[in-house]
Amino acid sequence: MRNKEMLLVPGPTPVMDEIYDALSSETMGHTDPRFAKIFKNSLNLSKQLFNTDGEVFVIAGSGTLAMEMAIINTVAPGEKLLVVSHGYFGDRFIPLAKVFGIKVETLQAEWGQQISKELLEEKLAEGGFKAVTVTHVDTSTGVMANIEELIPVVKKTGALFILDGVCATAALEEDMQKTYGHPDYKIDVVLTGSQKAIGVPPGLGMVAFGPKALAAREAMSSVMGYYTDIKNWLPVMNDPVKYFATPPVNMIYAFNKGMEMVMAEGLEKRYCRHSALGRAMRSALKVYGMKPLAMEEVAAPTLSCIIYPEGLNDAEFRSKLASKGVVVAGALAALAGKAFRIGHMGNATEEMFVKALQIIGETLQEMGYEANIDAAVDEFKGIYRSV
Repeated sequence: MRNKEMLLVPGPTPVMDEIYDALSSETMGHTDPRFAKIFKNSLNLSKQLFNTDGEVFVIAGSGTLAMEMAIINTVAPGEKLLVVSHGYFGDRFIPLAKVFGIKVETLQAEWGQQISKELLEEKLAEGGFKAVTVTHVDTSTGVMANIEELIPVVKKTGALFILDGVCATAALEEDMQKTYGHPDYKIDVVLTGSQKAIGVPPGLGMVAFGPKALAAREAMSSVMGYYTDIKNWLPVMNDPVKYFATPPVNMIYAFNKGMEMVMAEGLEKRYCRHSALGRAMRSALKVYGMKPLAMEEVAAPTLSCIIYPEGLNDAEFRSKLASKGVVVAGALAALAGKAFRIGHMGNATEEMFVKALQIIGETLQEMGYEANIDAAVDEFKGIYRSV
């Protein structure tokens, strides 16, 4: 990689040279048949990623725009939405939906823990919910939702299941034709962004709609959006030579290359690699006396929130790491200053994480903490290479 730093934040993630090369290709006109062919290929690959028999929309914007697109095209003003939140980014659905006059209720987990299916069943028994949002992996806590348990609970009520896959897509299975105990119990919407486990620079929002979600939009006479109305984008997604709003041509080049790399690796292999990477990093950091916020059984394969040893100065630690070329993120909300977040997803390599562990250990030693670097690296390699 030509990257000068190891960008180990929870996104963006390190970008491979092949993707940079695609991004820097000569810009074509957005209605050029040659570009339309590239765009169409990226859409087809996206449909394969989600295994959807519905539609996938890829547009210029962030994951937050994708969240908005998912909500306004399925839930009308005055209808009820239940937000299942495992942290800061799950909570983001609350103000987003309220802006559009949607009645929002929430189930909020204690940070580092999951919402149980029993608690969800109890809440849904109140009735009347059009849809339920669940964040697959919350970027603030590193907690992974147990969708195997949650989907049947939601679907038996008739509500739509909307999955925020921003920090999970291409690292965790999000198969929209998979059934969960009943032929009709499926994921209805998945939304995500380009910059995390897919490994492409920030700039694209993606939303996949299954048949029931598309039917929900069809039943609405209008939505509270123009750019985010999927009906305006549908002709373009079916035939990218058509025009609604100018697509980000070079980002589509990069996205197409990124998706080709995802599919070339193979989804099952990619899921296993991420799972091993998450377990290996958390176990290795424990050697340094650093404790993951989330217990292993609920921890995500894509990032971890790591609590510092007693007394360690957050700003100094992250600054020292950055000066050596390793960039990690601070924690959010009540954990700010008490923990850091490290991403372990996308196209980052084993060699990068071995080097990062060495630099983390050296930095801890400089700050007066014991750190057995060889033991941490051996722990990482032992778990990661066992897959």
